[in-house]
Amino acid sequence: MNKLAILHEGNEKKTHDNELIVMLIQHLGFDEKKVNFYGMRSKSNFYKVNCPEYRSFKESIEIGLVEKVLFILDADSNKNDAIYGGYDNTLKTIRAIIQQLAIENLSQIYIMCDPETKEGYLESLILATIPDDRKCCIEDFLKCSHFESKENHKAILHSIYKIAYPQAPYHFAHHYFDDLKQKLIWLFTP
Repeated sequence: MNKLAILHEGNEKKTHDNELIVMLIQHLGFDEKKVNFYGMRSKSNFYKVNCPEYRSFKESIEIGLVEKVLFILDADSNKNDAIYGGYDNTLKTIRAIIQQLAIENLSQIYIMCDPETKEGYLESLILATIPDDRKCCIEDFLKCSHFESKENHKAILHSIYKIAYPQAPYHFAHHYFDDLKQKLIWLFTP
């Protein structure tokens, strides 16, 4: 029986966030089938204590189906969202929600972002882990292509990365992945 849970943005099926998490779990030698993935759809749903995803999740905790949970969400930018955007705002707000849900003792949090700027999302973390010359090429392409939409930017950045580096899609040995690895090790350790 799966007693571990990961709550992440997107849905519980294959998303970029889910894909990276599963690959990192496998890289660490753990079995991703031991985890119940709860797709929260949008980041804003993390902040709605009464959303359907939390109701289902809380029921699983109450009947003993979930004993540990890892919350994984994007930092985004505090320029775009002064309340929930940016690492510090995201951390403060999700801690308050975890407290309202009364699950502090079985929860950990990981916020996806560029570790230097403390803003961004999964793609920002991935971009931060590649060598500077390769990062420059990707950033130059994004600048000259004039993609305005955040969603297009994320999708294009992810696609460029996967096309450019198909043999090793993520550099899990990079120290920027260490915190996420530690959170996953905590999740899988009895």
